[in-house]
Amino acid sequence: MATQAPATRPANPRFSSGPCAKPPVFTLDSLSDAALGRSHRAAVGKAKLKAAIEETRDLLGVPADYRIGIVPASDTGAFEMAMWSLLGERPVQMVAWESFGAGWVSDVVKQLKIEASEHTAEYGEIVDMAALDYDQDVCFTWNGTTSGVRMPNGDAIPADRAGLTLCDATSAAFAMDLPWDKLDVTTFSWQKVLGGEAAHGMLILSPRAVERLESYTPAWPLPKIFRMTKGGKLIEGIFEGATINTPSMLAVEDYLMALDWARSVGGLSGLIKRAEANAQAVFDFCDAHDWIENLAVDPATRSNTSVCVKFTDARITDGAAFAKAIAKRLEAEGVALDVGAYRDAPAGLRIWCGGTVETADIEAMLPWLAWAFEAEIAA
Repeated sequence: MATQAPATRPANPRFSSGPCAKPPVFTLDSLSDAALGRSHRAAVGKAKLKAAIEETRDLLGVPADYRIGIVPASDTGAFEMAMWSLLGERPVQMVAWESFGAGWVSDVVKQLKIEASEHTAEYGEIVDMAALDYDQDVCFTWNGTTSGVRMPNGDAIPADRAGLTLCDATSAAFAMDLPWDKLDVTTFSWQKVLGGEAAHGMLILSPRAVERLESYTPAWPLPKIFRMTKGGKLIEGIFEGATINTPSMLAVEDYLMALDWARSVGGLSGLIKRAEANAQAVFDFCDAHDWIENLAVDPATRSNTSVCVKFTDARITDGAAFAKAIAKRLEAEGVALDVGAYRDAPAGLRIWCGGTVETADIEAMLPWLAWAFEAEIAA
């Protein structure tokens, strides 16, 4: 049992689940080539936006016939854009096992008022994806950022489905192997796995999703920033860098820098290995201590990015207060910032383990977690 504060501190104590840690090589000088003060419609702006799209395609292995667009309002904007534009043609299966998935359920049922069935699981568990009706549209998160539970694979999604699959993959893209043939709509944001800056979302559409856009018109009016068709045809420019509204060229430069760094560590496979090493360090720590455990019930569904843990010691009488006190101690020592559980999630901690985090920093932080636990128990 540790009684004194550990001697080693993480070089970077940023373990926030969003915005996430910048790539280890980041400096402000990395952004010196940003097209500041220039129109995003100018040749230099369009070239950088196009590069962001095509380099995303290359790094993630997105099929050539899938469209990739940069859209407003982060992952939230991208997923709302997809739901408002595509849903309503047929009934919907809404799937949720954490806070953000539950938000999508609320939007479809209460705002769009579409015929929908709800499939939910408690925090730490996952819905039986094989039991869903894929002749209907299906909306789900790949990785539950607030629960630490992820899809183990896409095997449950049939290739011959009649409906569309809409996947919020914001804490999965660049850290997990996404099966593109099973995903018709995929969304994520720059500020998650690659540690980019906020407010920019990515929307990836399969040919089946494009066909739906061109053959179906929703019954409700669409705000300008959601419109992807004109005269019944896809606005191709959106998926070539002609964004619907003005992007931050500083944020674009930052994303391009992150993509360059990602290639330097081995691309997608390298990023996955880094995230898995980080998460495994936390898993091993939980296995070695009987007062903490992973929130994910099934090891096969444990997230390798947003790792959620809970305290199980019988001496703890107020779990929420105890977890907040631990997070506060860690922050006061400057060894772990922003690791408190999401406000709607069970009491505990949420430790970001995506590829921009160094395993050495996770390993340096964990003894401090043990120290904080013992200090709080003794308090």
